Amino acid sequence: MTRHSRIRTGWTAGAALALALVSGCEGLEGDAAAPTESGAAAPAAGPAVSPLRNPDGTGPGLAPVTGDGPEATARGLIEDLETKGRGPKTGYDRDEFGYAWMDSADGVPLARNGCDTRNDLLKRDGQEVRFRSGSDCVVVAMSLDDPYTGTTIEWRKQEASEVQIDHVVPLSYSWQMGSSRWTESKREQLANDPLNLIPVQGRANSAKRDSGPASWLPPAKPVRCAYAVRFAQVAAKYELAVTAPDREAMLRQCGG
Repeated sequence: MTRHSRIRTGWTAGAALALALVSGCEGLEGDAAAPTESGAAAPAAGPAVSPLRNPDGTGPGLAPVTGDGPEATARGLIEDLETKGRGPKTGYDRDEFGYAWMDSADGVPLARNGCDTRNDLLKRDGQEVRFRSGSDCVVVAMSLDDPYTGTTIEWRKQEASEVQIDHVVPLSYSWQMGSSRWTESKREQLANDPLNLIPVQGRANSAKRDSGPASWLPPAKPVRCAYAVRFAQVAAKYELAVTAPDREAMLRQCGG
């Protein structure tokens, strides 16, 4: 099959980093048809934001965390996480977290706005976004600065799998760390929370699978501390433990 998406190399850095402490891959979109790309363009997303300045996940991208102060803040967040071993994967199913990209998950930003979670995330992180004709929701084309690989992806909906939405804390990982005992509503929140979701290169997301940071980190080294921070933010918000090797790996990415 001919690839319509074009990838050009280069790293795009984000906004300034914060020193203050912050408070607390799955899947493709369901609509794979190739609609017209004649819709109006959306305003471009802003530059990627450091996770230390984006504790609710509503800002775009994942800017690197660098410098002694921000890295110390990052280590403090990671050190506060509880650790335990992974439990069994018995009973895990993606459907336990609600149907994919539901707009009706309670208690998370961007929910119930008339647009499904996946398209919300494409709009959040994409630049030069274009919508399906007659829609202000369905994204059919955009440029994505992929934080995981440091490349820019010129994406078209006809090649949908070139961009996937990564669950930073994989749903299967969460299941083994305790979400199997949560209410369905809380699992739906985790699966659709923009804090836990980043549009990235499809191949990178597929390589990650349900790995924790000890087993997989983004190929682009400059963003690894930011990735560790985002993983820790999600774990802290949902009171999830991480494995001891995962916490150690996260600390190392931030100078620990």
